[in-house]
Amino acid sequence: LEWMPTRTRALVGTFMGYCYTLGQFLLAGVAFGLPHWRWLQLTVSLPFFGFFISSWWLPESARWLVMAGRSRQALGELRRVARANGRREEGDKLDLETLRSYMEKEMSSPRGHHTVLDLVRTPLVRRISCCLCVIWFSTSFAYYGLAMDLQNFDVDIYVIQLIFGAVDIPAKLVSILTITFVGRRFTQALALVLAGLAILGNVLVPRDLRVPTALAVFGKGCLAASFNCVFLYTGELYPTVIRQTGMGLANTMARLGSITAPLVKMAGEPVPVLPVVIYGAAPVLAGAAATFLPETRDKALPETVEEVEGRSKSQQEEAHQLQPTPPEGTPGPC
Repeated sequence: LEWMPTRTRALVGTFMGYCYTLGQFLLAGVAFGLPHWRWLQLTVSLPFFGFFISSWWLPESARWLVMAGRSRQALGELRRVARANGRREEGDKLDLETLRSYMEKEMSSPRGHHTVLDLVRTPLVRRISCCLCVIWFSTSFAYYGLAMDLQNFDVDIYVIQLIFGAVDIPAKLVSILTITFVGRRFTQALALVLAGLAILGNVLVPRDLRVPTALAVFGKGCLAASFNCVFLYTGELYPTVIRQTGMGLANTMARLGSITAPLVKMAGEPVPVLPVVIYGAAPVLAGAAATFLPETRDKALPETVEEVEGRSKSQQEEAHQLQPTPPEGTPGPC
């Protein structure tokens, strides 16, 4: 995210989301060829060892290195990326003076030690953290609630897995259009509310019809769009100094949602309709929470917590200035 230009962040994020979609297609084929769950688990887990080893060769964030006072290492990473992009000459022209002049404001800011408490220390960042926790939890919670219900649809489980993967293609395509031309906040709220309504719609439709399957597929597509948006949105909302800490908190809430989903499924034994209602209500509430987040479309990534709070104050001042002032002599409110 931090290496991408502002206008291409949504495109790159969606491309990464399609890699997840490809994995869903592959999972259906691998599960069909390896029906024994132990061999299936081993097969899908082995690639992670290769990804773990390759992660040591990924470039470190130059923004974070500068904020941490490691300017020389940041310069080396910038030159490395320039060579990878075929811009060796431009990379060789970079020096510490150029880097300092470009990021003078960030380098002059105090270099304190940031902890997880910084996610709730200031008003706006605290609101961002609370809203994102609800969004990540609800998206994962509803997603796994649908995934655990696959065998209950009157469709072959391998076919429905392929359908659940295929619906990501149009869903993420629509999401990138709204993310780019409308905004992150609108996309996030709309995707979650539609997903919740689709899940809740299953309460009113008999199981012997094909409609519940269609609603589940539509809801899964909306949740895929939500995941696609929130991953980008989270990185843009948090400043560089606590961005990875915020992403870690968000992913922890997503894992908590996936853990909670099976427990709610157990509540369907005494009251069969209860899990569906809970799975559907959670995204709707999360969609409402998304409306309290600031918009980040076409904005540069913030570097410090103070910059995030400063943007909020400047937006409030601009909104106050745009309000019409009453003419002199007009009586005020009693």
